[in-house]
Amino acid sequence: MGKNLKVELQSLGKNLTFASKSGSGFWHMIDTKEEIGGMNAATTPMEMILEGLGGCTGMDTLSILRKKRTPFSRLDIYIDSERAEEHPKVYTKINLRFVLHSNGGEKALRDLQRAASLSNDKYCSASAMLRSTAEITIETEIVDE
Repeated sequence: MGKNLKVELQSLGKNLTFASKSGSGFWHMIDTKEEIGGMNAATTPMEMILEGLGGCTGMDTLSILRKKRTPFSRLDIYIDSERAEEHPKVYTKINLRFVLHSNGGEKALRDLQRAASLSNDKYCSASAMLRSTAEITIETEIVDE
């Protein structure tokens, strides 16, 4: 049996704002736009899905780069997405742009391309779930230091 993860949510008043507590004990806020009943005071649920994807694939990618001993000081991930126009308005396209700050040149770029692909295709559970509705594309770039 797989790992059982739990999350608690508590509504804050009559708005669509929630406090959420993760199974690891951390609290954060979830909200939406004022025009649909939120307070526009925190990340939306659909933004959190993209943040989760970025965190998941980012951790995989960095772990692989460390194992390859690829030199870097930082990894930035930029995510652009498109959603369906009709409910349930799932993600239909997601582009992940990985920008590695490194002095490793072409080898670092090849390592980054391989690591990001491995994460997306094999390791990242968020990618695996989102692939059922979204075309996920990857771009890689090195910022020379």
